[in-house]
Amino acid sequence: MRALVLFLLLFAALPVRAEEVIAGLSQNRVSLTVNFEGSEILIFGAVRRESPLPEESRLDVVVAVEGPPMPAVIWRKARRAGIWVNAERQDVRAAPSFYAVAATAPLREILSPEADLTYRISTRLAIFEARGTVDVRDPAAFTEALIRIREREGLYQQRDDAVELERDTLFSTRITLPKNIVEGRYAARIFLLREGDVIDEFETFIDVRKAVLERWLYNLAFEQPVLYGLLSLALAVFFGWGAAALFRLVRN
Repeated sequence: MRALVLFLLLFAALPVRAEEVIAGLSQNRVSLTVNFEGSEILIFGAVRRESPLPEESRLDVVVAVEGPPMPAVIWRKARRAGIWVNAERQDVRAAPSFYAVAATAPLREILSPEADLTYRISTRLAIFEARGTVDVRDPAAFTEALIRIREREGLYQQRDDAVELERDTLFSTRITLPKNIVEGRYAARIFLLREGDVIDEFETFIDVRKAVLERWLYNLAFEQPVLYGLLSLALAVFFGWGAAALFRLVRN
């Protein structure tokens, strides 16, 4: 409720353009704890105008949430001497660790190729490919394979007709962050479209971080693996001894 009130105050105070999108989030911070099972983010907003609502063209809203980009390697398997082995590889310079796109209609129907190329909204264009080896056949197939793999993992999401738009003014949608996301700064971009072109864009951020204890254990495991191993062994001995002592106490 407090976030909605602050959003409305901000909405009223900003200078007006022809059509301007203003948006907010139900939460802008997510903590990754041991029992983290995912989180749902409500993204809502409104279109502010200085003139009457245009009637000659359709208004659409697209919401894209992007996780920290990371390099990736995709392999194509081939059968060699009766065994399936990795035969070709394609290096991807930067692919979003998480990417979700929600729109008021199928993206291919409301977004022009030129606008998509400029703003890199679709999942395909959000991935920055690197050149593979010169003998790689059909490099685009590797990118499509990466998209399919991450869609199965819930890390890439394409949600047509998932943005609710009321009276061409108020909009909302929900984006689900799965439990296997990585920490980092997630960008939430909201695009206002007419006749396939982007007429306004709004960007905000979601901070995804490990909780204090989880971060300490994570850093310990990678920065001081010997100490982490000794600590794990000590805890195993302690709990093993405690369980044995409790069992003897119950028997007696």
